[in-house]
Formats: sequence, structure tokens, C-alpha cells
Amino acid sequence: MSHKRNTRLSNFHIRRKLFAAAVSLAFAAVALPASATNWWTTTPTVSIGSTVLNVRNFGAMGNGVSDDTAAFQAAINALPSSGGTIVVPTGNYMINALQGINLRSHTRLSLWGTAYLKAIPNNADRYWIVKAWNVNNVEIEGGYFVGERTQHQGTTGQWGYDINIEGSSNVYVHDTTLSNSWGDGILVGGTGSGSTVVVSTGVTLNRVTSSNNRRQGLTIAPATQVYVVNSSFTDSNGTAPQAGIDIEPQTQGTTQQVRLENTTLSGNAGNGLEVHEYVSSLALNGITAENNKGYGVYTDGPNGVTITNSNLSENYLFGVDISGNTSNVQLTGNTIEWNGDTWFYEHSQSIFSEGWDLRDITIASTAVNVTQSKNVISPLK
Repeated sequence: MSHKRNTRLSNFHIRRKLFAAAVSLAFAAVALPASATNWWTTTPTVSIGSTVLNVRNFGAMGNGVSDDTAAFQAAINALPSSGGTIVVPTGNYMINALQGINLRSHTRLSLWGTAYLKAIPNNADRYWIVKAWNVNNVEIEGGYFVGERTQHQGTTGQWGYDINIEGSSNVYVHDTTLSNSWGDGILVGGTGSGSTVVVSTGVTLNRVTSSNNRRQGLTIAPATQVYVVNSSFTDSNGTAPQAGIDIEPQTQGTTQQVRLENTTLSGNAGNGLEVHEYVSSLALNGITAENNKGYGVYTDGPNGVTITNSNLSENYLFGVDISGNTSNVQLTGNTIEWNGDTWFYEHSQSIFSEGWDLRDITIASTAVNVTQSKNVISPLK
């Protein structure tokens, strides 16, 4: 009996240990590290159909002369409802941006090697080379998108886009170069407005280079969960606001949960980054904003902004300007120095001179709950 009793006790203790281990694992599963709860990733999963088609097989010439718009659209339209990949071999493809290339759901536009999509010169206020409107699961990868700002035949408007994403979800743009648009290199926004607005959701831009666009490198309008990483938005010039990135939904809708990381905003004729009202939950981590003719970062009304581990230096105005009714801002662990350079240039002095006045961070009296810690700023005399 004692042997059986000891066996039962032993089994009981084993079961208790197994139960305790299971409980521990369950709690471990619940208490995952913070990174596991992140909504962003550099390589999002995009559901793309298995069919692969080559634009050359639909008549695209890629010779820098022929209008290849219809061939691109024919290839996209030939995909089954499940979508697929459109392969674009190396070449110079001329696109009628007044029509543009309209992407479908579950479709990848894959530019190989030195494939260029170039806008044919026009006189329109508004155009786009590629459009993703009210679709889902779209990927744009590789190649070069070139606007026609240097050959534009009109003088008005500011809404020419290399890539236009509106009202779409799960969109991944990566390893792509954008330039010379009459307006923006890329727009991420919504369709409709007010109670009917459909915002873009789950948009990732990874290793995107956008430069020499007339209005700005990137505009983010009504959208939720936009992740910009390992990218650069530089040398915007021509018409206001001339920013690297402008987050400005205006009254069309709201913009929520935007994360900018390991991204460069430099040489812009306006601000490196500017952020307006109706924006919430904006995080900047590892941003470089330098040599912009305006502020490195300018905010006018967003709620919930964190700027960490960033270098906001050598801008013509302040490195950071917290303006208007901006609320709940944290500046932590940044290098924000040698800004306010306009005065130094005008007086032929080194921008690295010590000054009598603060020149790196300015906070309006109307801003609410702004905290600063562990930031490096310019020394004073």
C-alpha cells in the first residue's frame, strides 16, 4: 500500500509541476516583450496572387519614346481576381500620368534592375504615375519613378505624384527611388472626407528614396498605421510647403499611429518634417533632420508626439519647434544642436559658434505637456 501511495504522491507532484510549468508558460505568453505588440514591421506580409506576367508580353517597349501606359494596364487587367506579379524589366517606360497605372488588390508591381517609369510631360494640375485607390494587399518594389517637373507644360497646381495611395490597406513600397514630381514623390491618404472618408491603413515604406520633388517628398493625409523606415526625403523645392515629409490630413479626416524610423530629412527648402492638426500618436526614432531651410521638425497641433534618438541639427531655423496647440510631447535622448543657422550665415559666422540665445528647441506657450530629457543642445556663451 505504501508503495502505491508513494507512487500516487509522486504522480501528484509531477502533475503539480507540469501544471505550474503550464501556468508559467501561459503567463509568459501573455507577458510578451513590448516589441511583440508593435503594429509595425519592416517586412510586412502582403497577400499576392501566384500569377506572374511580364509587361513586355503586353506590348510595353521601354524605349523612352513609346507610350507604355496601355501595355501596363493591360497586363494588370489580365491578372486573375486573385492578383499576381507584374514584372517590369530594365528599360525606360513612358507613362501618361493623366491616366496613370491603376493597381488592383493582391498585386505586386516589380521593377527589375534599372527599370524607370517616367511621366510624359503634361500641363495638368494633378497627375500620378501609379495609383493604388481603394485596394488591398499591394506591393511596389524596385526601380525608379520620375516625374516631369523639369518639362511640365503648365504653371498651376501642386498635385502631381509619382505614387498615389488613397483609401487602401496593407500596402508595401520598398527599395524604390522617386524624384522630380510636379507635386509629391508619394502621397498616402484617404478617399472621401468627413464621415465618408476611407483612410489608408497599414502602409509601410522601407528603403524609399524621394528627392527633388516640387512640393514634398512624402505627404501623409488621412491614414492609420503608416511606417516609414530606412528611407530619405530630401531636396524638396518649388512650391510650399517644400518639406521632406508633411503630415497634414486637414479636415478630410484624421491621421493616427505614424512611425518614422532611421530616416533622413535633409536639404529641403522648407521643414524637414512638419505636422499639423488632426494627427495623433506620432513617433520619431533615429531620425536625421539637417540642413533644411526651415525647422528640422515643426509641429502645429498634433497630440502625442515622441522624438527619440534623433539628430536634428544644422537647420536654418530651430531644430524643433513645438507650436500651436501641440500636446503631449516627449523629447528624449536626441542631439539637437547648431540650429538657427540663418543668422550665422547672414553674418558670415560659423554655424558652430556659441551664441547668447537658445537656438535648438522652441516651445509655444500654447503647447501642453512637453517634456525633455537627456537631449544634447548647443552650448551658450
